[in-house]
Amino acid sequence: MPTSFPPSTSISEDGPSKGLDQISLLSSDDRLKGRPRLCSDCGLCDSQFQPQMAQACVFVRNQTEAIEQRLHGRNRQVGDEQQFGIFRAQYAARMQRPNPKAQWSGMVTALGARLLERGLVDAVMTTGAASGTRFQAQPILARTPAEVLATAGNKPSLSPTLGLLDQVREQGIKRLAFIGTSCQVHALRAIEAELNLDRLDVIGIPCSDNVNYSDLTYFLEQVSRSPSTIVHYEFMQDFRLWMRHENGKIEKLNFIDFPMDKLHGIFPSACLSCFDYVNSLSDLTIGYMGAELGWQWVLARTERGAELFELLRPNLEIGELISRGDRSKGMPHFIQRLAQPPGAKRPPYLVRQLVALLQRRKGSQGLEFARAVIEMKLLRNLNYVRSKFARFEQRVVPYHVYDTLKPYAEQYQAVFERPLN
Repeated sequence: MPTSFPPSTSISEDGPSKGLDQISLLSSDDRLKGRPRLCSDCGLCDSQFQPQMAQACVFVRNQTEAIEQRLHGRNRQVGDEQQFGIFRAQYAARMQRPNPKAQWSGMVTALGARLLERGLVDAVMTTGAASGTRFQAQPILARTPAEVLATAGNKPSLSPTLGLLDQVREQGIKRLAFIGTSCQVHALRAIEAELNLDRLDVIGIPCSDNVNYSDLTYFLEQVSRSPSTIVHYEFMQDFRLWMRHENGKIEKLNFIDFPMDKLHGIFPSACLSCFDYVNSLSDLTIGYMGAELGWQWVLARTERGAELFELLRPNLEIGELISRGDRSKGMPHFIQRLAQPPGAKRPPYLVRQLVALLQRRKGSQGLEFARAVIEMKLLRNLNYVRSKFARFEQRVVPYHVYDTLKPYAEQYQAVFERPLN
């Protein structure tokens, strides 16, 4: 049987578990006391590696530059690597026979299962759903392909997955595959030498604005007509939230129609202080953002990552990566919006519908959509760190952020009356 943690939930009926100005993750969770003021509950502090937290945690000191040097022998080059991280190749792909239980076509779980089938790893550390729920994250140490495949589907809530490292040692596991988010991957890479593994495969999932489970439940209640029947949901490339229900129907909500006045404070401070949406320190990143609708976006970053992709290639349909539009046109307006108070009143309904239509017809697509989203997240999070954690900026904002956002320096200075760098 897979090894896992018991779920921990604190359901909020009145709204988000904290306000945006409150700088704790879960104000009522005693388990998190003593952690950094920025904490994504990655699980490292639940393991015997807790003493290394100060050297490993991305929210104590971001070590992206040093880890890139160790993984690749260099740092990011001018061009797409500034937004996407270092990579050897990128693809649009999907499984020829999609897994109907997966968020997309099931590439991530198929790869984890394949590694176990071939005897290349002893276990896969990943995230399943807690019993009786669809979206409450539960760390899993899978030892069989079936156990990996059973975790298919996105769990967009915080997960202390690295706490399973104790069980990795106790069970004598020497060849490990890890599937996780960027904050988890950063900590794992930082202590990689101390794990004494013979093999470590890191499969990264792009991650942005995770929430705790109670806030996830609240979020779905605010955006859906039938939150209890949602099977999967994703923020899609057509500027809409797609929510797939049990009956197969897809409910769609324009980004601009989100009730932000009700969602103010739903995202943890740590997620609003993260600068690695694309999980750049993994061997292989599998997401969707840079591909067209219906496809997955894959970045092979290391030699091991290229090998992992080749393991799946015989079962993949390979598509074409496109890049259309001009993200720079919308950025001045986005920077202006950043200066507005959180939860500001939405435009009138007809104005919102016009904006949504223009976004779908004229907005960025493919890789340009990915660049646009990444840059907006970098701008938003840099502004958040400066407004809430100004003294942390030198420690938590990685080197590439300022170079990536340099084209918007004048607009940033004009709106916020301070230099971008």
